[in-house]
Amino acid sequence: MIERTFIKQGIKKIEMENYLKKELYKAGFTKLETMKTPLVTRIVLNVTHPGLAIGKGGTNIKKLTRVLEERFKVQNPQIEIREITVPELDAQAMADKISSLIGRGFSWRSVVYRTLKAIRGAGAQGAEIVLSGALGGKGVRKRKQRIAEGYMKKIGEQAKLVDYGCAPAKAKFGTIGVKVRIVKPETVFPDKIDIKEIIESRKDKAEEEKKNKKEKEEKKEEKKDSKEEKEDSKEKHKKHEKKEKEDKEEKKKHQTKKEDNKKEKKKEHPKKETEKKKEEKKEDSKAEKK
Repeated sequence: MIERTFIKQGIKKIEMENYLKKELYKAGFTKLETMKTPLVTRIVLNVTHPGLAIGKGGTNIKKLTRVLEERFKVQNPQIEIREITVPELDAQAMADKISSLIGRGFSWRSVVYRTLKAIRGAGAQGAEIVLSGALGGKGVRKRKQRIAEGYMKKIGEQAKLVDYGCAPAKAKFGTIGVKVRIVKPETVFPDKIDIKEIIESRKDKAEEEKKNKKEKEEKKEEKKDSKEEKEDSKEKHKKHEKKEKEDKEEKKKHQTKKEDNKKEKKKEHPKKETEKKKEEKKEDSKAEKK
């Protein structure tokens, strides 16, 4: 059955998480994410101290990849370490911190109120810490204590948006269960949506779209004007070239005419000289006769 395969996968994931919690306890391991690809199984480890998780020269990662491949039969595991930049907004990290401090002998009241203050100081919308167990001391009946501040969702589909973490704290007089819920600053619940803001945002979007359309139209008009100007400049340039050609042709014609006139004058000049010489000879002959 298909259900059995899903159950097996879930059990394997829990076993892997328990193993990694033991191995990466000092590194502040909180969560495991697996993504299967055709070539590699990508495993993302969320850690508060990535340097301790990697180890010297990546020795710790090599060891973990070998164990995951041999013991848990993960095909081609590729471990990726992701640093939790703000651990105060991670529920599991805060639960582990509270459990470790209570286990070391600190008073649960001071620890819880200090962590709640730190969570709210980090910008969380709301936080809730629930402790259950031997809180009163030796021989006192076990009880539950809830300390909360800010906005919180407990029921329905919206409760999935709340970050949840739990951890057992081994105190002197018995085990204490620690549960932490944090509403992160970026989470938006459906019942918290303001309709006026949505309408205003839509109006702003519509105005922006109108402005963009106007700008586009103006750009198109500018392009058209620039094209027309370019065409006009081209036509003017062509006309100017035509005029220059015509002027050159006229100059050439004028020069040719001048040259022709000069040639004609040269032809006429020798004829006139011959006629003058003839007249002079006639006059000379008449004078001799006399």
